[in-house]
Amino acid sequence: MNVEVAREPRPVQETRFGIVDCDIHPLPRKPEDITQFMSERWRKHAAEYGNFFRQPFFATTPYPRSQPYLSRRDAFPPNGAPPGSDLDFMRAQLLDAYGVECGMMQVLFPNGGDQRNLEYGAALCHAINEWQLAYFSDPEPRLKASCVVTQEDPTAAIKEIELRAGDRRFGQVFISPRTLEPLGRRRYRPVLEAVTANGFAVGLHSFGYNGHATQPGGPPSYYVEEHHSNVQSAQALITSLVMEGAFEDIPNLRVVIIEAGFGWAPMLAWRLDKLWARMRSEVPHVKRRPSEYIREHVWFTTQPMEEPERAGDLRRIFEWIGWERILFATDYPHWDFDDPRTAIPIRLSEQERRMVFRDNAVALYGLQEMAAA
Repeated sequence: MNVEVAREPRPVQETRFGIVDCDIHPLPRKPEDITQFMSERWRKHAAEYGNFFRQPFFATTPYPRSQPYLSRRDAFPPNGAPPGSDLDFMRAQLLDAYGVECGMMQVLFPNGGDQRNLEYGAALCHAINEWQLAYFSDPEPRLKASCVVTQEDPTAAIKEIELRAGDRRFGQVFISPRTLEPLGRRRYRPVLEAVTANGFAVGLHSFGYNGHATQPGGPPSYYVEEHHSNVQSAQALITSLVMEGAFEDIPNLRVVIIEAGFGWAPMLAWRLDKLWARMRSEVPHVKRRPSEYIREHVWFTTQPMEEPERAGDLRRIFEWIGWERILFATDYPHWDFDDPRTAIPIRLSEQERRMVFRDNAVALYGLQEMAAA
């Protein structure tokens, strides 16, 4: 899983400008790095009871991986700390090595949004946000934190979002995509409204665990099935946001689908358009074609990217989604890391490279200070 040899030579993208990496995964070296930002009550709770996730395993993901921390072997720092926990090593291996001008951090573990104990989940989310600032964003301004919230407790989520509003160290609000109910449901509308009202986009990184099987027929037999299920989750997620009227009710809602691919997006939109044309009387709140909402409100990251046999097909997918809606991501330090030089298997024009590798993210996340520099 650590080394993949391309069957055919891939075009090398010479950027000659700074890159915005929209998917970087930091990790704490030890639990105390995060729990130190909790109140005494919750520090004791973490020590005595720990995490109570909506999944059968507490120390790992529902489908155990063979690769520790999901990471490349060379991503382990020399000091033996977990991948993504050593800022100096991250600088040398990613930020400086590839000219990353800005990186959006996505904290996958620990995850406050997956906690059954909602009060503890809210306290954990707050502590994770403080940890991101203290250990990464403050000493390294190139790294933007994601404001993680527990979406199952709207009151706590809104409080955390409002606390971070206007703080330029935060780039987006991070919500687990596998919520207890589809994200378009009205129970989540106050959270999405708060995200938008406070100037943030919503980052929906693949995976997360709500206690349900990741496939309609039940848990998968193989990791390859579970890994692919992020596509089905993203399709259901977008369908819910469109058909439940979230995009209609919140005109400025911006959603980023992270690490779920995007080759499926045109087909999903075509199918939803056809069904909407036949049954639009059932959803009068959906006033326009679903494809219009998707093109206006949804952005996609490049990693992992579908690679059709004909390169021209990939270019047509880019064009349908819109070149301004594609964001570059490496997924550092995970095993399926994408090298910026060879990640995109088609030759891009200078304008296309700037849009995908930098300018789209600058516009989406409001990185005006970086653009001015």
